[in-house]
Amino acid sequence: MQSYFRKITAFLLIFSLTFLTGACSSGPKYDPLAGVSTTTVKDDYGRDVTIPAEITKIAASGATTQMLLMTLAPDMLVGLTSSPSTLQMPYFPEDMWYLPTFGQFYGSKSSLNYEALIDAQPQLLIDTGDRKLSGFMDMESIQDQTGIPMVFYEATLETTPQTYRTLGKILGREEKAEELAVYIENTVETAKELSAKIADDKRYTVMYGTGSTGLACNAEGSSQADVIDIIGARNAIIPDEVTNRGGGTTVSLEEVYKVQPDVILLARGGPYDDLKENEWSELDAVKRNMYFEIPDLPYSWMSSPPSVNRVLGIWWLGNLLYPDLYDYDMTEKAQEFYKLFWNYDLSREEAEEMLANSTGKVRK
Repeated sequence: MQSYFRKITAFLLIFSLTFLTGACSSGPKYDPLAGVSTTTVKDDYGRDVTIPAEITKIAASGATTQMLLMTLAPDMLVGLTSSPSTLQMPYFPEDMWYLPTFGQFYGSKSSLNYEALIDAQPQLLIDTGDRKLSGFMDMESIQDQTGIPMVFYEATLETTPQTYRTLGKILGREEKAEELAVYIENTVETAKELSAKIADDKRYTVMYGTGSTGLACNAEGSSQADVIDIIGARNAIIPDEVTNRGGGTTVSLEEVYKVQPDVILLARGGPYDDLKENEWSELDAVKRNMYFEIPDLPYSWMSSPPSVNRVLGIWWLGNLLYPDLYDYDMTEKAQEFYKLFWNYDLSREEAEEMLANSTGKVRK
């Protein structure tokens, strides 16, 4: 067993170093620590990282982290994972629309442009999300290759409040970080209290389908689907092996008929509009009009990526499935969230349009 883990560790180290070395251009490194006061912080991999004492320029490892940083310190970002779409632009500060794009460190869309990243001269690189087996080595390698300090902080629904507080202290945004952290803590605690009141035989089974076919599922155990569990429902798709890659666990329509989910959630771009007329039409959930499209501006309220958008997803899905327990005006909840997290004044009309295929849907 020890030999096995040594081989795995060696493989990951070689892979990380090979990838990172090949990705970086040669030449002198940018040094954000030169000639400035510094301090040392400990990240969630246990690394002691020396960073500038005063930070005004940052970069994110990917969309999950970018979303979190946009809600805390959007003015500090010197570039983006990808440029916002036309539909996303209204929710981004205008100064961010045309920032350089760097790609992202991880995932199937990994495409980091190291040269563009270094040219933008961030003082700190930030990674958040789930812990990874190779994470410690990745942080060290990226930091060594770019010359830019890099930190990681875990950001599950449970740990995101502490991550906000930690980053708030590092970036000098303690007050805003505390406001966001408290909101998330209250959301999660409310969901736990309300979900505990749901009897076992009243817990809906939910299929969460993505992609054009709707059959790439965020299944039980996936971080992309944790909102389902926290509001008191159950995931209908239980795979032998959980994956968050490529949209999740691909199933056949025959398998969906076999499990007969009580509720079907579909990402935008899926088969939502045609379910009544196509091969999905004989599913019980479709017959009972218990299928819904997930709101997704500027990002999906459920995941993709699984970041702070999931907090709004808790309020939304709870209210959608168990309105007697999660009893509030969902339009007002959406307006509250967008103002606090996105600094965006969401109109009632905009909110109702987002909710048209879910909370605002007439069930027949």
